[in-house]
Amino acid sequence: MSWIWCNGEYLDGPLTVSPRDRGFTHGLGIFETLLAVNGRPAVLEMHLERMRAGAERFGWSGQDLGTVRIAEAISGLLKRQALDQGRARVRIALSAGEGDLSDLKQGWNSLVWITASAAPEPPQSVMLATAAFPRNEASPLAGIKCASYAENLVALDEARRKGVDEMLFYNTKAELCEGTTSNVFLVMQGKVYTPPLSSGCLPGTMRALVIAKCRELGIEVAEEVLTAAHVGAADEVFITSATRGVVVVRQIDHVAYHTSSDLTERIRVAL
Repeated sequence: MSWIWCNGEYLDGPLTVSPRDRGFTHGLGIFETLLAVNGRPAVLEMHLERMRAGAERFGWSGQDLGTVRIAEAISGLLKRQALDQGRARVRIALSAGEGDLSDLKQGWNSLVWITASAAPEPPQSVMLATAAFPRNEASPLAGIKCASYAENLVALDEARRKGVDEMLFYNTKAELCEGTTSNVFLVMQGKVYTPPLSSGCLPGTMRALVIAKCRELGIEVAEEVLTAAHVGAADEVFITSATRGVVVVRQIDHVAYHTSSDLTERIRVAL
């Protein structure tokens, strides 16, 4: 069985979507992907805060994204899917519904739905390659986890063809931005660096947790503009995402990095 939660109901089967829903036809929607362990969604409120912020930027109400409501929906869904033990990948999505294409107003039949699937253990390390096209830091979608995701799928396909795990993005100013589905951190001379949100990167939940944990542990951390020269000079590199946590990068393009580091491991274990 493949259960779905949608607008307050559990559905055993496919989701019915209007063929005029702009989320379906034009990618006008937002989503979150998060990890649940033994039935408990990790930092759910952080994910929902980001989702509500994205909705607000489109001029939509976030009233259907209440923490208690969504937490209860996830709990029930995980039980129905027999995913309440171990690791699960949970996806929360909000579509625009029907409406005029020249008006972002949320439609009467806007949908909130949740799906869940088993989440594999994170890899020990990953390989990256530089993307052939940049992130647009000036895009009105910058910083939103938007359903219009084709650009990332193109990048993931490029990664597959190159035999790496993800592509690494720079922005239109040639500043380091993010991975295809991750935020990126550099370690140089014992200090941790990550691109600022002005680079166009997603304000990742795990990114925020890592920055906070570094400060708690007394590890110097900075959000600074970074370039390819910094990437090439880094002692270590790691990426972060909600479902994988902290993952060491062993190679970017043709540059190899240290994969056994007390500092990166200290951060990973502390989270």
